[in-house]
Amino acid sequence: MVSKDLNSLWCDAAINDAAPREKLSSDIETDVAIIGAGFSGLWTAYYLKKLIPNSQVVIIDANQVGFGASGRNGGWCSGFLPNSIDELADTHGRELAIEMYRQSFATLDEIETVLVNESIDCDFHRGGTICGATNSVQVERVTSEIFKFHQFGFTDDDIRQLSQSEVERRINVSNIQLASYTPHCAVTHPAKLVNGLARVVEQLGVKIYENSPVTQYQSGSIQTNHAICRAQMIIRATEGFTPSIKTHRRTLAPLYSYMIATSPLTERQLQILGWENRETYHDARNMIIYCQLTADKRIAFGGRGAPYHFASRTKPSYDAHPLIHEKICNSMREIFKKIGDVDITHKWGGPLGVPRNWSPSVNFDARTGLGSLGGYVGDGVAASNLAARTMAHLIADDNHELTHLAWVNNQSRKWEVEPLRYFGINGLLKISESIDSYESKTNRPDRIRTKILETFLG
Repeated sequence: MVSKDLNSLWCDAAINDAAPREKLSSDIETDVAIIGAGFSGLWTAYYLKKLIPNSQVVIIDANQVGFGASGRNGGWCSGFLPNSIDELADTHGRELAIEMYRQSFATLDEIETVLVNESIDCDFHRGGTICGATNSVQVERVTSEIFKFHQFGFTDDDIRQLSQSEVERRINVSNIQLASYTPHCAVTHPAKLVNGLARVVEQLGVKIYENSPVTQYQSGSIQTNHAICRAQMIIRATEGFTPSIKTHRRTLAPLYSYMIATSPLTERQLQILGWENRETYHDARNMIIYCQLTADKRIAFGGRGAPYHFASRTKPSYDAHPLIHEKICNSMREIFKKIGDVDITHKWGGPLGVPRNWSPSVNFDARTGLGSLGGYVGDGVAASNLAARTMAHLIADDNHELTHLAWVNNQSRKWEVEPLRYFGINGLLKISESIDSYESKTNRPDRIRTKILETFLG
């Protein structure tokens, strides 16, 4: 279940009829132990049981199923990765970059097939996504992205340009000059999805232990607050909460993202907006915003920009941020000002996991039996499925095509020690926000600060 302490739309709307799950209170032995009961951990368990039905698999979580980003995110199931295709090509070569995106786009078909076959009802709808441009700098970003994908052999069927009038026919938002459209995105209700997936893996024989924080682990064993789990293979799938494990303080940085949701829109507001196909929407600013129209006709709207907390701390008190939530409310009202005022009924947030190279990875060492997957930088709903399938095949050692993807055993270097990490990440956030402000006011690119940003991210 998702924590009831959050004022989360997804938490309120999800029905979780699972019986309370027990803590890991006594020592156990198993074949595979997975740390983390979010999408990455649950999908990994699912595909392991499909590939190796007789394997014993347990999942251990510090809180409850879906407590982290899996139950709090924006509900985008997107085939796009945090790395652009040309960035992947620069690091791994053209063919591996193409294959990475080909498999990522195809992941939506895989997820939809599982949802149908396993009877998981999570409001899944494939409407694609629109990326709007509201000034000339954003126009350049949008058209450049389309051009780059076409250079790598993708076509208008994968990503294409929309004129201002075409955008307005799909979603009548403010100040759009043009946009891109891709079909490789769906909306979903993340809490319904994570709860449904937990139900399915338990039916397959996977045991899930909740409220069992892992303090440390090593090859062959996991130490929790009250017991030890001995396992031949141990997979870490902890995302934004990774720094809570002693030996992983600098593996991933937890950056907070925040969301709001409105009351259901009126028929008049829906007529003004259009939005009949429920495309997800964002724009080409640096400081990311993202939104969807939910199945019950609310706008669920999120954004980044919250400060990073010293020493990678995560606390329940950080899950709300009045200043950032107000900025998100203002951004939503600006984008959707044509429909007038609308009540905000929910505000929530949580941490997502960011590696130092800003690239997700799937890592497995057959010698030690240790593996990890994640670091999705906020793009994990679909990517976690592809990562989990990759991990399952690595464990099965079957030389599947997924085991040759670019992100396999592509571990990032660790984040800098404090206080360098604190000043660096928060400086990055400030620079991103200032670039957007400059571009909005001047309609020109901010080349100096953009270069500083790219240098930091490199």
